[in-house]
Amino acid sequence: MAKREPGERKRAILHTLAEMLEQPKGEKITTALLASRLDVSEAALYRHFASKAQMFEGLIEFIEETVFSLVNKIQTDETMKDDGMKQIEAIVAMLLNFAQKNIGMTRVLIGDALVNEDERLQVRMNQLHDRLEASMRQSARLAATSGALHSSLDPNAFANALMAFIVGRWHQFAKSGFKRTPNEMWAAQWPVFAG
Repeated sequence: MAKREPGERKRAILHTLAEMLEQPKGEKITTALLASRLDVSEAALYRHFASKAQMFEGLIEFIEETVFSLVNKIQTDETMKDDGMKQIEAIVAMLLNFAQKNIGMTRVLIGDALVNEDERLQVRMNQLHDRLEASMRQSARLAATSGALHSSLDPNAFANALMAFIVGRWHQFAKSGFKRTPNEMWAAQWPVFAG
C-alpha cells in the first residue's frame, strides 16, 4: 500500500465536503455522512480536524487564499494597475467565475452551508465579504481619481453596490439549484456599472 503524502487525507476530506455542498437540495452534512462518503470512520475525520467547524474553516481558507491571491494579481497587473475600472470589471468577473467553477463553495460564500454551524464561521465569511468590498473600494477610488468613475458616484457606495450584485448573483446560482450561472449576462450588465 502506497504511503499517503502529508495533508493528502485532509485535502480529500475538504474536497469531499465541497462536493457534498454541490447538491442542490443542500441536505445537512453530518460527520457520519461525510465519513461514509469517504469510506472511513468518524474517528478518522477527527484525526485530521478537531470539529466539523474546523472542516468548514478549511474551505473558507481555500476561498480566502484563492480569491485574494487573484484580487492581488488583478490589482498589480501591469495592464490594469492604473485603471481602476478595468480592475473592478476583472474582480467582479473573477468572483462570479469562482462560484461557477467551485459550486459547493458558493453555498459557503452565501452562508447557506454555515447555517446551524458555529457562528464564528458566518462572522469570518462576513469579514471576507467586507475585505472584498474594501478591495473594490480601492479600485473605485483609483477610478474616481483618474476620472473613469463618474464624479457623481461615491467610490464607497459604488463598491457596496457591486458587492451586493455579486452576492445576489451567488444567491441566484445556489437557489436555482446551480442552473442560473453567476456570470450569465455579465457582459451585458457591466455597462450598467461602467456607464
